[in-house]
This record gives sequence, C-alpha cells and structure tokens, in this order.
Amino acid sequence: MIKKHATGLLFGLTLALTSNSAMANESLDEITIAYFTTWPIPVMAYKDTGELDEALGVKVNWVAFETGTAMSAAMASGDVQLALSQGVPPFVVAVSGGQDLQLVDVAVSYSDSDNCVVSTNLEIDKTNAASLAGKKVAVPLGTAAHYGFLRQMDHFGVSLDSLSIVDMDPPTGAAALGQGTVDMACGYGGGLTSMKEYGNVLLTGAEKEELGILVFDATTGPADFIAEHGDLVAKFLAKKNEATRIYNSGEASDEMLQAMAKSSGMDFDAAMDALKAMSFPDAEAQLSEAWLGGAAAPFMKGVADVFVEVGSIDSALDDYAPAVNTGPLKAASEM
Repeated sequence: MIKKHATGLLFGLTLALTSNSAMANESLDEITIAYFTTWPIPVMAYKDTGELDEALGVKVNWVAFETGTAMSAAMASGDVQLALSQGVPPFVVAVSGGQDLQLVDVAVSYSDSDNCVVSTNLEIDKTNAASLAGKKVAVPLGTAAHYGFLRQMDHFGVSLDSLSIVDMDPPTGAAALGQGTVDMACGYGGGLTSMKEYGNVLLTGAEKEELGILVFDATTGPADFIAEHGDLVAKFLAKKNEATRIYNSGEASDEMLQAMAKSSGMDFDAAMDALKAMSFPDAEAQLSEAWLGGAAAPFMKGVADVFVEVGSIDSALDDYAPAVNTGPLKAASEM
C-alpha cells in the first residue's frame, strides 16, 4: 500500500481563499520564489537580469526544489512567498490537509514531460502492463507524477497492493532505475529524461490525455501573502505573461532562450528538447473555462478523490474553487 505522505502541514487553519482578496501592498524588501531546476519556463529568462526586481520593486531571491511537496513545506514555514511551478497534486495535498495556499496562475502544461518509465530489461509496455505486478516502483509521492502513476495503474488494472512503492524524487528514481534497484520509476523534467535512458514509457502524453490524465503546474502562494501583496503578485504574473507571449509568438531571441536554459540549470540543447513537450497558456487562455475559469477546480477535486481512495490523504475538500484566486491574474492581464 502507498504510505501516507505527511504534507498537510498547517492543520486547523480556516481557508480564507477568495478570488476577491484585498490587494494591500505592505512594505517588503525582498521575496523568495521557489522553482524547479531543469524546468525552462519563459519567465526564467528574467531570473538573473534584474528585470523582475525592477518590475516588482523588491529584491527577488530564487530557491531550487526537487518536489512540489517541499515547496509546500517552505511556504508553510514562511521561507518562500511564491512557488513558480508547483505540481497540482502536491498543491491539492497541501490544501486538503488545511494549508492555506492559493493557485493564481498556470505555469506550464505538459503531458510528455511527466511519466513513468519501465526498465528495458523487463520488456513491458502497454500491451503487457499487467506484468508489472510484484515489481518495485520509485514514485515521488504527492506530486503530479504520483497522480499520473495512480491513474495509469488503474487504467492497466495493476493492483497497488501488488507493487512495492518507494518514495523517491525524480533524479534519485532515475539513478535507481539505472542501477536496477527498481523496476519502474516515475518523474518529470531532467529526472524523466535520465529515466528514459534505461527504459520506455507505458503511455505517450497524447494517450494519457485521451484518458483524462492532465498534467500541469501552477504558480501558488500562501493566501495571506497574496491578500496582503496582491499587486506585487499581479506584477510578477504580468512579467510572466509578457515572457509567455514572447515565447509563444516564436519570436524569442537566442539570448532569451539561452537565459531560460541557464537559469534552469540546463545546457541549451537539453532545454530546447524539454520545451518541445511543454506549452504555456497565456493569461487570456488561463482565465477561460478550459483552465482557471472553470476546469481547474473540478480537476483538483478529482485528484483529491483519487488520493483519498489510495490513502495518501485523509479527506478531500467538498470544493476546490476557493483555492483558485484569479484576482492577481486578472489584474496582470490589464497591465
């Protein structure tokens, strides 16, 4: 069985999460933003240029993380004010446990950049996936990869009780797959790229989408920080949307692409390969029914219900709409 992953760090809090949060801007000298290495999101082009500091009027510090659950913990402790690309499942785990977070933006949509890889030696693919029974699997629990793993195992009819599931971040899972200490590993980003050196995916991104297995990361933050500094959050999202528009137009300069790669800790070719499996909806698209304007909250409810079913969290919220705050993004779209 999957062990319970302790990510509900702020139990007993009242969830004061509304899209009409006040946007007071108390004085700040600096903020810290969490991000993933090997995840070349367009706004990362501004990470080391000072543009964000100037636009926000504060010093912006950046801290790299390997999992979205660690981002939740850092926001709970007050060490991080915004997470640039937190996976939806770890966000759902946190708010389901009582942590007062809000989702304010879709950072990136991806299907092929998050997956499970089976060791080449096993010769297992989608045609004989039932053979995974009895195997050992590395999964970063409470993450997008965890949710995708659960949905794929359900699709193939592989009982979770038949698997030995160990909690590993993607780079560690890739190393274990290469060493033969696990039979399958699930992950994302650079970790997934490394995993593919030792095996094959069960389903392509398109095949997962056909099954309703969506994968996207969000920009998130503590609700009280967003309420008190909503205009600062809006300024950050405005710069993010600016970078997104430039990238999506196909007119990103080589300098911008190089900066995206460098800021993500990747060489240029690896970053360009990673970007092929990523898409970046702009503010207008995000505010539509397909994303934050409608589909996001029911999708999170579905994720939560799956996690309750397998015992990863105790209970789900009745409705995740209060955890979506479109106020800063709407303000950003008008800047």
